[in-house]
Amino acid sequence: MTTDESSAARPLVYAHRGSSAAFAEHTRAAYLQAIADGADGVECDIHLTRDQHAVLLHDANLDRTSDGTGPVADRTLQELRLLDFSSWKGARIPDDYGGRSAQFLSLPELLDILRGAGREIGLAIELKHPSPYQLRLEDRVLDILRAEGWDATTSRLDNVNISFMSFSPDSVRHLLKAVPASAVCQLVDDVNVAEIRGELGLGALTGGALANVMKAAQTEGERILDDCEAGLAGPGISYVREHARTIQRWLDSGRRFRVWTVDSEDDVALCRELGIHEITTNRPARVLAQLSAESRPAR
Repeated sequence: MTTDESSAARPLVYAHRGSSAAFAEHTRAAYLQAIADGADGVECDIHLTRDQHAVLLHDANLDRTSDGTGPVADRTLQELRLLDFSSWKGARIPDDYGGRSAQFLSLPELLDILRGAGREIGLAIELKHPSPYQLRLEDRVLDILRAEGWDATTSRLDNVNISFMSFSPDSVRHLLKAVPASAVCQLVDDVNVAEIRGELGLGALTGGALANVMKAAQTEGERILDDCEAGLAGPGISYVREHARTIQRWLDSGRRFRVWTVDSEDDVALCRELGIHEITTNRPARVLAQLSAESRPAR
C-alpha cells in the first residue's frame, strides 16, 4: 500500500520522537522500534551543536534526557556522544538496537536508519526555537539534507518523505522560501503562562514577558494558517478540543492536518471523526491497532 492509499483508508501515524513510550525519546532504539511498529513516519526535534551539527533533542538543555547538564548549543557533537541519553528511561534496549553509546543521534544518522526501513516512510523535522543560532538553524538543516541528496521540489530523499515544522512563524516563513508549502507545517497551541513559568522556573515578570512573546507567535501562526501560507496545520490535541470552529475552518480550507501528541483512545477516535490526516503519537503500535480495529466492517 502506498502512502497516499493508506492516507485514504486511515490517518497516517507518526511516531513522536520515535516510539518514545517504549524507549528513550530520540534514540536509535526508539526509531528502530517505530519502524518495527509499522509507523508511517517519525518525528524529531533538531538543535545545533557548538560545531554546527544537527542533533536530535527536544530540550535546549541536556538535564532532562541525559546525564549531562547545560545548553546543547555549548557542546560539540563529540562531547555529546560521551553522554548517556537512554538510561533515564529505565528500558532495556535489545542488543540489535545498539548499545548505550550508540543511542544518541545526529540528523544524518536518523536518515540512514530511515533509508534502511525497506519501505516509504515520512520524516517530520521540528526546528526548535528560540535558538541561539536563529534562522541559521533552518539553513544548516537544509544544507545537510541537500548534501544527503534531498530533492527540494518533491521534499524526498530516497524512500523518505520529509516535512518541516515549527512553532516559530519566522521559521515557517523562512522555510517556505526553499520548501514546497505542502511540506511546511505551522505548529500551534494555546499558551499557558503558569505552565511556562513552572517548566522553566521563571518568575512572574520574566515568565509573563516570555508568555507574551509566545502568544504573539501563536497569533501570527494562526494567521499563517488562516491565509493558507503553510500547507500543513499542526495543532496540539488540546487545541483541537478547545477550538472546534477554527479547526473546522482550516479543514474546510484544504489544510492538511498533523495533530500531536495523540495517545488516548478517545483522542484517536476524535481525530478519526474529524478527518485528521496525520496523528503523532508516543505509542504508534497501539494507535495503529485501534485504527485498524475501527476500520474493520462490523459482523
